[in-house]
Amino acid sequence: MDLKQFVRFGRKIVAVGRNYGAHAAELGNAIPTEPLLFLKPTSSYIQEGQAIKIPRQCKELHHEVELGVVIGTQCRRVDESSALTHVAGYALALDMTARDLQSAAKAAGAPWSVAKGYDTFCPVSRFIERDELAAPENATLWLSVDGERRQQGSTSDMIFSIPTLLAYISDIMTLEPGDVVLTGTPEGVGAVRDGARIEAGLDGVLTMAFNVERQE
Repeated sequence: MDLKQFVRFGRKIVAVGRNYGAHAAELGNAIPTEPLLFLKPTSSYIQEGQAIKIPRQCKELHHEVELGVVIGTQCRRVDESSALTHVAGYALALDMTARDLQSAAKAAGAPWSVAKGYDTFCPVSRFIERDELAAPENATLWLSVDGERRQQGSTSDMIFSIPTLLAYISDIMTLEPGDVVLTGTPEGVGAVRDGARIEAGLDGVLTMAFNVERQE
């Protein structure tokens, strides 16, 4: 199994909401006392060279840059102390969100699946080897739209660390090789329009870029 090809065979994307305090605050949400989880379908993956599509139903598409954790070995009810031994590597990811649809779902007490799950809503970078990211707990990630810096933050500002997240998630559902955990986004999320170009990076490791297009 070539874990560099996680996009092809990974079975699930487990995402964590509101894992940076400033991001929770900018959307008027309370700071969570335990991880807030939701799922994105693997059909939402795209890689560089493919475009992010704004769905016909969406009037406000937002960007959220995140560090993704790629699982290397089965992770079931693990302790925080051993959690990182199950990590194969990492990826930079965008958790694209139909914010207007998410807001309507939240107001109705409904799940976020539609707002988070459209095709092209999880752009990802190439696989990042563990030795390329020696300190995932203190990594700087950023995002720009049409050359304007929108987001910049450090994983050191996460409310729940990567080991904490893996222990918490694996107590609920088994994480399997190729699965990805999206660890949350720093503040600065905002809307993108048809024709925009999103660039994102993990300082000292990589950058990636995606064009945004309206779905025909």
